[in-house]
Formats: sequence, structure tokens, C-alpha cells
Amino acid sequence: MADSVDDANGAGFFTRDKLLLLAIVVAGIVLPGLARRFLGEAGYAGVGTIVFVLGYAGMIFLVWYGWIRPLDLTGPVDR
Repeated sequence: MADSVDDANGAGFFTRDKLLLLAIVVAGIVLPGLARRFLGEAGYAGVGTIVFVLGYAGMIFLVWYGWIRPLDLTGPVDR
């Protein structure tokens, strides 16, 4: 019963934020990878590599900007 209450309040494992992160990571790896393969098969291997690197780097930037940058990471405080 507690699981259904948590899911109704959005406090379950698959929250909107986690699903968005998962979608960005999957899209940042799969889509550039597919584009690289199709461009490579068409004879544009160099362009495919550039597309993959830019897509992967863009995904890394979005994850950093949306989830890692806002974290307040501090070390121990002197007393």
C-alpha cells in the first residue's frame, strides 16, 4: 500500500527527473552512434566520427548542466 502512495506522489524510483536524465543519456549515445554507422556505411566515416563526438559531448554537457552543476559539493568544514 505504501508503494502506491509513493508512486502517486512522484516519489517512486522513476521520477520525471530520472526519466529525463535516462532519455538524455540514451539519446546521447544511441542517436549519434546510429548516425555514425549510417554515415560510415555511406562513405563518410570522418563526418560520422565528428557527429558522434559532438552528440556525445552535447549529452555530457546537458547532464553536467542539468544535474551535476547545481549540486553543492563542499568539503569538510573546520570547527
